[in-house]
Amino acid sequence: MRKGSIPGGSGRVRPLRLLGDQGLATPCEEVTEFDEGLAELVEDMFATMYAAGGVGLAANQIGVPLRVFVYDCPDDEDRRHLGHLVNPRLVTADGVTVRGPEGCLSVPGIEAGTERFDHAEVEGFTKDGSPVRVSGTGFFARCLQHECDHLEGGLYLDRLAGVRKWRALRAARRGGLTPAAGAPAPAPAPASGHRAG
Repeated sequence: MRKGSIPGGSGRVRPLRLLGDQGLATPCEEVTEFDEGLAELVEDMFATMYAAGGVGLAANQIGVPLRVFVYDCPDDEDRRHLGHLVNPRLVTADGVTVRGPEGCLSVPGIEAGTERFDHAEVEGFTKDGSPVRVSGTGFFARCLQHECDHLEGGLYLDRLAGVRKWRALRAARRGGLTPAAGAPAPAPAPASGHRAG
């Protein structure tokens, strides 16, 4: 990224893939060419993320099955973290486990309390091939773990269980979204009197 440039300023907004798209459930491939095409992809991802009002976006969310994600995300101290990672690898996820609200641009309008570690470190490369290591806590750590999950073919919904998962999937179906083929249907809601945490 050139000094003074705005990420996504020269990118184009691409359509988002939504829950039910098989590409979201398939692990992404390693990037092997650090070329102009990769730089354009990163720009398009920033443009798409900003247009959708997100704090992170993985390449498979716009239909590109490559291990790339972008982010513009605050941490719990409201410090801004801005960047991208190519071929990222989650090297550390530790600290306390926190259940916090989590949503996804591919599952619009639905949030659920999702457990994540409070600290995460990811290493990978920039679009120019330079090695980089990113560390985050709080909400930014949640973002890093969320985007790494995407590249493995996972959604935050996969981390839910019990009534939280049932409610999220029910809300998705009511919103016209359906899980990918082969995903289990939500079990019936538990009898009243059971509290969701």
